[in-house]
Amino acid sequence: MPGLRKFAFPFLAAAGIAVADQWSKAWIVAHFNPYEARAVIVDFFHLVHIRNTGVAFGLLSNLDPKWVNPLLIAATVFAIGGVIAYIHFLPRRGPAPFGLGLILGGALGNLIDRSRLGYVVDFLDVHWHHHHWPAFNVADIGITVGVVLLLLDMLYWPNDPGRSSS
Repeated sequence: MPGLRKFAFPFLAAAGIAVADQWSKAWIVAHFNPYEARAVIVDFFHLVHIRNTGVAFGLLSNLDPKWVNPLLIAATVFAIGGVIAYIHFLPRRGPAPFGLGLILGGALGNLIDRSRLGYVVDFLDVHWHHHHWPAFNVADIGITVGVVLLLLDMLYWPNDPGRSSS
């Protein structure tokens, strides 16, 4: 089953991110009231319980979730299908398969929230002096690291002879 081995590593990465994401969000929901914040490192890092009805950085959160949420769910399902299809065309070397697995796991983690709750739970909150980064979660970390790995793959493995064209 050589074809299945190609998918094992990305899907293990996806499962790891999705499970870590859902576990961490469940812990926050169990231990924090909505919109509660607790300093972990004063003036730098807080744990919070944010209910994000929008997308990354809270974009679209001011719009009616009754129509935004179904669109975001559909877009996420479409993107997940695209990532799974793209994994098929990648070689096993280079960071792209792992990066796609991280993206897939992050998308699944946030999709579970959005489908089940109607919003995404964000809980990691970083400040630096007067700069405040929007709250995020483990799924967002997986997506971000996955994109960085894809960019590195494009830079350092651009014409990899191991890439499949079919």
